[in-house]
Amino acid sequence: MLNIKDVTLSPMEDSIYVVPFRMNYTQDNVSKTWDLIKTHNSVTIILYNTTQNVLVCVKQFRPGVYFNSILPEDRKETIDTSRYPPKLGMSLEFCSGIVDKEKSLAEIAVEEAYEECGYKINKNSLEKVKSYRNAIGVAGETTTLFYTEVTDDMKTGPGGGVENELIEIVHLRMDQIEKIIREDEASSSNNVSGEFLFGLMWFYNRQSKL
Repeated sequence: MLNIKDVTLSPMEDSIYVVPFRMNYTQDNVSKTWDLIKTHNSVTIILYNTTQNVLVCVKQFRPGVYFNSILPEDRKETIDTSRYPPKLGMSLEFCSGIVDKEKSLAEIAVEEAYEECGYKINKNSLEKVKSYRNAIGVAGETTTLFYTEVTDDMKTGPGGGVENELIEIVHLRMDQIEKIIREDEASSSNNVSGEFLFGLMWFYNRQSKL
């Protein structure tokens, strides 16, 4: 999966995913500017396999995580992958996807669950957990978090993503979930986002009340 080489950095000329721009405004009679990025909203799905009693998560290479694992003085045009192995950019996450089509959030969540994890779910089974803002310093886009339960017989596809995606499916037991929640980032073997930790805590709290 991590057959990554020839890592280089270059200016971004155009992108279909993010658009940088500047906002000018006046606050308390003071003129201000703020640099922003226009990006897509997204959906995230907490998948709980009740047959195996595990959360179905994904792990994939995230260039942004990798870049921020590199010391500032080594962020040159060409990155030394022997000093900074690509595994530094691996991130443990929930199944998710951007909202880039004329479909409901639930319909997009159904598609992502199948493409990334191989589970065929019904949109009516999705429980909305919460919608929240991300990257509030530069974007402020909205993510909608769903929860649903699946069984082994609902896994009808291989998962792993589509097109050029390379996604590893990871199962987490309750003891592993608790460990990730409690461990400090410096001692962790996993890169995780605040969104992922929130989802884990929500699920852990939910299961503890059953």
